[in-house]
Amino acid sequence: MSLSLRRLGWAGLVHTAGVGLIFASAAGWAGLLSAKGHGVRVTSGPSRLSALPVTHYLARPPTANQLSVHSPTLVILSAILAALVTVVLLVMWHFNRNIPGLRLWMLSFLFAFVFSTSLLLRGHMPEVASVVLTQGAISLAAYLCLLGTRNYMGRPPVTHGYAMAAIGALVLLSIFFTVVKPHLGMRFVFAGLGAGVFFLLTARTLAHGDVRLVPARYLFAVAAGAHGLFLLLRPLLFTMGGEGVEGPMDATLVAKISQYVALEAVVALVLFAFGTLMLANEFIANELRHLAEVDPLTNVFNRRAFLTLLDKAMSNAQRTGGGGLPVLVIDLDHFKKINDTWGHQCGDEVLRHFVLLADRCLRREDVLGRLGGEEFAIALPNAGYEGARTVAERVCAMVAAQPVPTARGPIALTVSIGVTLCAPGDTPEVALQRADEAMYLAKKRGRNRVEVVQAPERAVAAANAVPAL
Repeated sequence: MSLSLRRLGWAGLVHTAGVGLIFASAAGWAGLLSAKGHGVRVTSGPSRLSALPVTHYLARPPTANQLSVHSPTLVILSAILAALVTVVLLVMWHFNRNIPGLRLWMLSFLFAFVFSTSLLLRGHMPEVASVVLTQGAISLAAYLCLLGTRNYMGRPPVTHGYAMAAIGALVLLSIFFTVVKPHLGMRFVFAGLGAGVFFLLTARTLAHGDVRLVPARYLFAVAAGAHGLFLLLRPLLFTMGGEGVEGPMDATLVAKISQYVALEAVVALVLFAFGTLMLANEFIANELRHLAEVDPLTNVFNRRAFLTLLDKAMSNAQRTGGGGLPVLVIDLDHFKKINDTWGHQCGDEVLRHFVLLADRCLRREDVLGRLGGEEFAIALPNAGYEGARTVAERVCAMVAAQPVPTARGPIALTVSIGVTLCAPGDTPEVALQRADEAMYLAKKRGRNRVEVVQAPERAVAAANAVPAL
């Protein structure tokens, strides 16, 4: 457990540092963008486009009258942010590889960095190679984001063949409309088609659960859905104010649209980074809560968590007038002898076997906890006195009828169970004490049985009015 806590602590520290670094980088580069006139410079030239959108880099390298190689500051910012987040996620994954989806998200940001870098180097490599690199990188980044999300949400693995075939087809079509039959509009369409679909699927996968309990999932889902929708509708932006993407267009308008397209990509990248770090933080928080509330051997609530839940259940029963809350205390008979005879490993198997059998007798709302050693407790909301006794006898009979299977042979096991009802004014400790007295009475009277210690008559009368199980 100490190793898990240490790994979670390091992961949390890296998460906090990553958030700070992203904030600092975004703020610093925002000032740089402002100083450079938002990162786009319109040069003098003919009436055709004097400044082309960043997405045009997917089609052909810039010329002297278009966008200068050094001017797409927004693309530089995207590359730096993607590289920064990749390093942060890599370090987090190194310290805690149990966070689901983290490795795939790290690879997604790595391909986003490759995509941004390839845009900047467009004029320094063969045109076909540039198209393959840019189109493949952005599609793989979106697909890996989807895979990481499915992994985080516990979805089954998918077959990669169809996705790889779709990405390959998009790359070939992009090459065709760049080299064989140049068409700027179709290049815009294919530049965002695959990634847009993958991001929309990512949003659909994440948008599950109560938004008040898992806000990070919905933040990520909104960012992915909005970005995916933007990528699919982005070609329409370049039909504004002219005869279409292949006809004459106002250079100033297109320059502004280009800035918004690049700016949207940067904003989406930042939101994805924060969403990823928040999801990692959500997992770490849940793991720490699990370590604090759950018994690691039997995977049921520990004593502290059970007392907290028992207190809430007692308050709810009093508030709704549902009668006294039934509480069972269960002790495994002759457990010390089992440990001494069969060994502690078999003793652990006995504890897990009991929990497995007891859980079969309980409803979804019932609460099972380990108080310590071989002693367990169960709270039965809305069960009533007779219902609680029925559950206790069922557990007792099932445990006696099913010996514990071990590598050294079956081990016979019985339990002694005490039952009581929580009376008005009881604390969880008082109720457990009364159930504990009933359990010791069962041991005194021969073990492998159920005994009841009555609560004050008012509670018993109210509880008997509640239908039994």
